[in-house]
Amino acid sequence: MPNDTAQFLGQFLRAPTTIGAFAPSSRRLAAAVCAPIPERGEPTVVELGPGTGPFTAEIQQRLAGRGHHLAVEVNEAMAKLIAARFPEVDVAHADAVRLGELLFERGLRQADVVVSGLPWAAFPQTLQRDLLTAVTSAMNHGAAFTTFSYIHAIPLSSARRFRSLLADRFEEVVAGRTVWRNAPPAFVFHARRPRP
Repeated sequence: MPNDTAQFLGQFLRAPTTIGAFAPSSRRLAAAVCAPIPERGEPTVVELGPGTGPFTAEIQQRLAGRGHHLAVEVNEAMAKLIAARFPEVDVAHADAVRLGELLFERGLRQADVVVSGLPWAAFPQTLQRDLLTAVTSAMNHGAAFTTFSYIHAIPLSSARRFRSLLADRFEEVVAGRTVWRNAPPAFVFHARRPRP
């Protein structure tokens, strides 16, 4: 949606290290990132950095009224937009480092799936570690974590460091195919079974 692109670009220009992109993710990327959401049961799905909501919409479609969908957004304008656009989603205007607290406050034990739209390659090492510690601590043993990286970020030391950190924190990490129909093109990381 053109309005979403304008909103996203505006927030990116204000805070490029927390937004990390100049346009919302495409439907194809959203479908790839949200693939681990189970088709049955009442899963707890956590979404980090929903932005204008392309992953949010995909998660809601896949859940179809089941489970609990917690969206954690540090940007106040984006959090308000998501809350207004998706009233059925539990939106927390908070830092993802507080994920454990946020789940506890809602009476939720652990996440079954964590979908991340965070710009990992834009974060310094300490923030990458703190965020991933919060994520893995909030997941049950069989849980899935998915995130993505832009193809142009592959050679960055921060992106390589994040991939190494994923391998340290999860028993299984698989890089998916490149989603070319996204601006910019991106590929998805699927990680399972967080290490204690």
